[in-house]
Amino acid sequence: MGTLQNPRIFFLTGPKHAGKTSVGRVLAAVYQGDFIDLDELVETQTGQSPRSLYKADPGCFSRAEIGALQTVINTGNTPKASPLLIVATGGGIIDNDDALSLLKSPGAVVMYLEVSAETAWERICRSSAATGELPPFLNTAHPQETHKNLHERRGAAYKRIAHITIQAEHKTPESICREIGTWISKYR
Repeated sequence: MGTLQNPRIFFLTGPKHAGKTSVGRVLAAVYQGDFIDLDELVETQTGQSPRSLYKADPGCFSRAEIGALQTVINTGNTPKASPLLIVATGGGIIDNDDALSLLKSPGAVVMYLEVSAETAWERICRSSAATGELPPFLNTAHPQETHKNLHERRGAAYKRIAHITIQAEHKTPESICREIGTWISKYR
């Protein structure tokens, strides 16, 4: 990716349950910026959860994700915007070409929080035990195999678009925040 000059928007990307939202909240608090969870914004804008939108029509969810991302970029590039905007994206944003082009907007940094397929799968299983269902994209005959294949493909794609890759395996949001902080300070 190109040279960055005084970026205002920091996108946290990575697989489902990599810690993007937890890390984003800590980063925003430490650096006195604003935090947006893209999935929460999709729900606010559409009145439906990302899971329900995806179940009804994956294309509808993709369009809602693009709309939310465009809102974030428009907000982040206004003169009255916070000097630092931290955005947690959804785990599947890498499969949405139109959304990816928006992540590459001027003034944006893409950070990839990398965790192993095994760690992500364990976290998905814990979350699914609480909700009683797997995420819709894993409703296949072999969900763990589907997850592993998606994780590997998406991980390689995230590494290609990221300005920064942070190894997030078994780290607290605070320690990840400290590591990301060294990168933010280079850009600020």
